[in-house]
Amino acid sequence: MSEDNGAQNPGWLKRLSSALGKQPKTRDELLEFLRDSSQDLLSPDSLRMMEGVFQISDMMVSEIMLPRAEMVVVQKDASYEELLPIAIKSGHSRIPVIGENKDEVIGILMAKDLLIYSLPDQSERFSLKDILRPAVFVPENKRLGVLLNEFRKNRNHIAIVVDEYGNVSGLVSIEDILEQIVGDIEDEHDIEKDVYIKQHKDNTYSVKALTPIEEFNDFFGTSLKDDEYDTIGGLVLQGFGHLPKRGETITVNDITFKVLRANNRRIQVLQTELVPIIK
Repeated sequence: MSEDNGAQNPGWLKRLSSALGKQPKTRDELLEFLRDSSQDLLSPDSLRMMEGVFQISDMMVSEIMLPRAEMVVVQKDASYEELLPIAIKSGHSRIPVIGENKDEVIGILMAKDLLIYSLPDQSERFSLKDILRPAVFVPENKRLGVLLNEFRKNRNHIAIVVDEYGNVSGLVSIEDILEQIVGDIEDEHDIEKDVYIKQHKDNTYSVKALTPIEEFNDFFGTSLKDDEYDTIGGLVLQGFGHLPKRGETITVNDITFKVLRANNRRIQVLQTELVPIIK
């Protein structure tokens, strides 16, 4: 049986023997060997995950964090009746609790801790302070591989990202990091890494939620305001008032947006039928 397989696949045996005889000395050499051998030794999904593991060691938190403008938060003095709709609409299991603004994160609310107060007469006993969990803060330039190890070691699932001045710049979860390893499901709406807006054959446009409003305005000749939000995703999220699901639509300043992709924390890709300006 083994002889038959060897006869049918002599190529990968030679490459494997070569690799064992001459061990890769660098990460690039190892990845190159894995890519060359992937058709015989690894499935495309397995190769993609292995590449993702190597990739996160070079990536920083700032590259994948949920931007500050898109964070769902609750006020520290919110009542049970105010918190419950926010927790349900967001679908988040962990929600930052803030003081006067998003720079003052005082803790994390676990949605499951609200369950007991749904029992008769229990809501009167509710105190957000009593169920508040401590928040973990990390710098923007922290490596994802290091943070993933810390998440596993300390059993944390979420961290607040701060800039060099101590201001909150976003939020990152263990799911965000794992997504870099497992990867997204690709579809026809995927946009290249360094591109924000992509045209399709039906004259619709896919727009990354992280597209700066200024760049959107420049491309389509619109005049959306960027004094409150920096990105299209933040502006659209404000219009929805909740984290939308795929397929939901909204009109902002006479511009219709359709959600093409979103997860349980953020809008990722939007669609619009706007006609860009001709330069």
